[in-house]
Amino acid sequence: MIPADEKLLGERKSWLESLGDERRLAGNTLEAYERDTRQFLQFLSGHVGGSVALSDIQALRPADLRGFLAHRRKDGAGARTLGRHLAGLRSFLRYLERKGLVNAAGASAIRSPKQPKSLPKPLSGSQAVTVVDRATQMNEEPWIAARDAAVLTLLYGCGLRISEALGLPPEAFQEKTTSLRVTGKGGKMRIVPLLPVVGEAVAVYRKLCPYHLEAGKPLFRGARGGPLQPAIIQREMQRLRSALGLPDSATPHALRHSFATHLLGSGGDLRTIQELLGHASLSTTQIYTGVDSARLLDIYDRAHPRAR
Repeated sequence: MIPADEKLLGERKSWLESLGDERRLAGNTLEAYERDTRQFLQFLSGHVGGSVALSDIQALRPADLRGFLAHRRKDGAGARTLGRHLAGLRSFLRYLERKGLVNAAGASAIRSPKQPKSLPKPLSGSQAVTVVDRATQMNEEPWIAARDAAVLTLLYGCGLRISEALGLPPEAFQEKTTSLRVTGKGGKMRIVPLLPVVGEAVAVYRKLCPYHLEAGKPLFRGARGGPLQPAIIQREMQRLRSALGLPDSATPHALRHSFATHLLGSGGDLRTIQELLGHASLSTTQIYTGVDSARLLDIYDRAHPRAR
């Protein structure tokens, strides 16, 4: 039983129906918003000492909404849940405001809780090696299988973004090349080492590719000879995921995360990894420090003079 009068409950029901019919919100979101507003009305009834009316919603202050969020935080709600609570309440209040029933300015004055940074989900070393192997590729056309392997090897072996790998021209790979000049975000140029295994994967693709690879044009080609599109590699990675039993987090971009994580786990310093990834800020790279904390603690225990 929701402690609110019939008028307010009727407006709430109409709001939820409008979200489903007009905005086509997913069922999960509708259920969450129904639960969030129910919990809020239950919380508010404790403040007003009885059934909540539209006049109580009209009189809402930012402090009331902050009190509800603090109450839910005490119950164990995390930042994402609190952010959804606030989004649902704002939506409901704006709906009532459009009907001339309340003023929703108070809800807009509250900042959404700061969301925690999502840590990348890298593949293990053995998983990454399997994914980039030419023998693992799903396409039966040899040159396409070699192409896919070469692209994936660039992502894992050099830490490239998929757009960076697909933008490389043939002349980037000269005989005895030991490094690549990569153009990243904002046109920023960086140099990354080219491992022999990466050069070999590219060389196999070039040998098998049936199309003329013109200088200044993209090295990697689609089945009909045009520039290879990222969606093709993403689809192939999806097929590999299914065949190898890998989680949904195993995407082409996860290979770039794996490159950084495995370097860090082997003792690579964060500043160098920042340069290799082409991050403008070290703080962007620091997200990887949370991935292999056991390795960092081990280094600390062995190296810090006060660790013993």
